[in-house]
Amino acid sequence: MSAPTPTADPPAAGTRTLTHSRRGRSLLGTRRDWRLTRPAPILRPHPGRHWVGPLVVVASTVFIWPAFAGTAGEDGDVSFGLYIGAVSITLMAWSFVLAIRVRRLEPWFGGLDRAYRVHRWTGVLSVGAMYLHTSQIDELLDGVRGASRDLADSAEDLAGTGQTMLYILIALSVLRLMPYRWWRWTHKLLGVPFVFASFHFFTAEKPYSNTSPSGWYFNVVMLLGVAAWLWRTAGRDVFGRGVPYRVVAITSTGGHRGGGVVDVRLVPEGRPLRYRPGQFVFVRAGGGRGEPHPFSLASAPADDSVRVIVRGLGDWSSRLGGSLAVGDRVRLEGPYGQFRPLPERPGPTLWIAGGVGITPMLSAVRDAAEAGIVPHLLYAVRSEDEAIALDELRSLDHEGLLRLHLFVSADGDRMGPADLARIAEVAVGGADGLAGAHVALCGPSGLVRTMASAAHHLGARHVHHEEFDIRAGFGPDLSEEAAEVVEHWRVSR
Repeated sequence: MSAPTPTADPPAAGTRTLTHSRRGRSLLGTRRDWRLTRPAPILRPHPGRHWVGPLVVVASTVFIWPAFAGTAGEDGDVSFGLYIGAVSITLMAWSFVLAIRVRRLEPWFGGLDRAYRVHRWTGVLSVGAMYLHTSQIDELLDGVRGASRDLADSAEDLAGTGQTMLYILIALSVLRLMPYRWWRWTHKLLGVPFVFASFHFFTAEKPYSNTSPSGWYFNVVMLLGVAAWLWRTAGRDVFGRGVPYRVVAITSTGGHRGGGVVDVRLVPEGRPLRYRPGQFVFVRAGGGRGEPHPFSLASAPADDSVRVIVRGLGDWSSRLGGSLAVGDRVRLEGPYGQFRPLPERPGPTLWIAGGVGITPMLSAVRDAAEAGIVPHLLYAVRSEDEAIALDELRSLDHEGLLRLHLFVSADGDRMGPADLARIAEVAVGGADGLAGAHVALCGPSGLVRTMASAAHHLGARHVHHEEFDIRAGFGPDLSEEAAEVVEHWRVSR
């Protein structure tokens, strides 16, 4: 999907009772749950500033090779074994740094979605590098000891324990069998094996001393990784919980398969957030200490209040309508995102949205009008009663602020590349496809990828979308079943 909307609420949970047969099917999942999808590329095809971050990560693992080149061991050259161990430490440190959501790093990676993608890749590759290190390492000849032999042996034993722990935690991350609310806490434990590995790396025998330039470099890398992990797991909850806002209005509507919709208005208790159309925030309910969830902002930057539209697609968002009340305090962390619904200069603009992915488009309507842009909006929904803010969109269309093209799959009207080509002729005003047009997409990943490919095929060079996924992996998501068990246990008490 694009910039995190309520569909970014990772677990698809509910509280309704399941029949035994349905529960059995849920536990096994569907063929789609177990299908491995091709990983999305880290780099966009057109070079730019967003290439800098990933290339720096790669460079940080390449230029450290000279520190280990030519190192001799008892059974021959051990350069690669030592080097790949250092690569594992470096990649793991990057994974923790990218997990703390540093906004200043976003442009260098192309958005938080791609920064998270690099975070996942560095984590997975660090595990592979660790396996190669442990399978190839040998005793050094004339190495420099980092600590006493007894301390180094103890650190090596801890590293072995941490390696086993790391394999288990990574397996839990890849397989979505564990409900999100519990997985989130196990994911925080990944720093423990990193601490063990860093302790081993510092105390182990190496071709350089810990006080040499190479030694100081790796010491800083390890300290940054540990500091980032501590901030991510504990520091943010105490010192970086976001900006306080107060709920001033809540509008709830019923739903069907996708759950109900909650439209929340918030006003700042102090200095408000400054954001651009298309950006998103992490919302913490429950006094700011609750679990953070990402949602796109549906309000315009010039509005006095912040608007968040939540669809009940997960355990957390399904309970939100009943747990929030006017006057409650929440905290907003952000803003994040490099999603650009509007072009830098006025010109033909097409918005493609699916379901609740309409929210960042709502945020951009006022700025579009001020820039003299009338975007063509292609909006795909299952049914009209599941469409978000449909009356509002029709009113905007009537006022001439956008051109609405609604596609309702329940009526047999499913959006496809042919529809984009047809509307492109009207939006661009010629037979050149989307050449010179700005295209922004937000919605389910399948729709975004299909329509983004179609837009590129029609000649569009400026195609903006984000694919934000807090928890990537495969296998069935058992959050609904877990929520049912917890609720049954709570009631039975």
